[in-house]
Amino acid sequence: MNRPMLFTIGTAWAALALAHPVLADDEATAWRIFVADHTDPTITAFDLDAPEQRWSFEVAGPARLYPAADGALVVAVQSDNDRVHFLRSGVELDSHGDHADIEVSDPAPLGSVEGPRPSHVVTHSGQVAITYDRGGYGGLFDEGALLRGGTDERQFPMNVAHHGFVAPMGDYVVASVASEDPVAEDKLPPRVGIGSFAADGTPLGETHTCTDLHGEAFSGNFLVAGCAEGVIAHDTSGGPDAFTMLPYPADFPEDKTGQLVGASAMQIFLGDYDGSSVVILDPTTEPYFTRVALPFREVDFVLDPARPQHAYIFTEDGSLHRLNMLSAEIEQSVQLTQPYSMDGHWRDPRPRMTVAGDRLILTDPLDASLRVVDLETFAEADRIAVEGIPYNLIAIGGSGLTH
Repeated sequence: MNRPMLFTIGTAWAALALAHPVLADDEATAWRIFVADHTDPTITAFDLDAPEQRWSFEVAGPARLYPAADGALVVAVQSDNDRVHFLRSGVELDSHGDHADIEVSDPAPLGSVEGPRPSHVVTHSGQVAITYDRGGYGGLFDEGALLRGGTDERQFPMNVAHHGFVAPMGDYVVASVASEDPVAEDKLPPRVGIGSFAADGTPLGETHTCTDLHGEAFSGNFLVAGCAEGVIAHDTSGGPDAFTMLPYPADFPEDKTGQLVGASAMQIFLGDYDGSSVVILDPTTEPYFTRVALPFREVDFVLDPARPQHAYIFTEDGSLHRLNMLSAEIEQSVQLTQPYSMDGHWRDPRPRMTVAGDRLILTDPLDASLRVVDLETFAEADRIAVEGIPYNLIAIGGSGLTH
């Protein structure tokens, strides 16, 4: 049964004041953390510099969190409960070229939608796209309308219901394509390709082969997705049908990438590979891939938005590693937590990471805490207790002028 969303805030005015950034010459920096529990239908929010002041949101089930609208919006997907909630983050940044404005307020619920097993979320071109695995369609939402409390959804028809993704590209949509062969009633068909489509689902070119498609990311002019054959790249500057398969090098172990993240300050991607390594991907220069072996299997990885040459990888022995994306070398490592084995169920609670300015935040589910790492010293600087089993998280914030 779906539960209503509850919104609670602390009662002390002094604590509330601490939740907002201290102003100096009309400049402010604010970082707000949102954490979803592994088993409880709860999302907790707090300001990183005042973690004792918290907001709590009760949703329908355990959630995966995604930022949207330049961080002004939080999308909370509860796949097992057929529900997606939208939250106002309370941190809004408005860039003006030579400076940015920042406005900080309390986070708040904005509404929710229901659909048959919501899954992948892609934000692009001012839209949020949610794929409904059991519905055979993607739901497209305007970011501005969501921030105003509107939840009107435009449905994009996929060829059949499957575990794929929909990426809005402005005047067209890139979407995964699945096999139309019969499958058992409780099974979803395998992904076999990708293509571009008009808003009504009309193809705008070929269906390009990409078997076992999983994982997508944007960087520069490119949208990429992992396939069994390699990584397929869509050059957004080349028109709707500009797709190229980038094959894995012949000397790579036999495997594939299924998780990808893209840098925002330079055109480069990082992906997983064979469990015990990662790959750096440059979609314009052969051999495209550089493989970096890890001392233990990777649990999670993120890119540093402010330091685009840096990526951070957490491995199952409990260590955090800094990877130089340009030299493909692990430059520094630090032991943070107890081991988190990758054996066992894929849903077992394991750490997840996010970057907040000059700090990295890592959930430690078995310790009921968040580890805060100073990225300058690459050492643990703080530990923040969180009730329950902290799991998925995102950081939203930055610096700007206040008016």
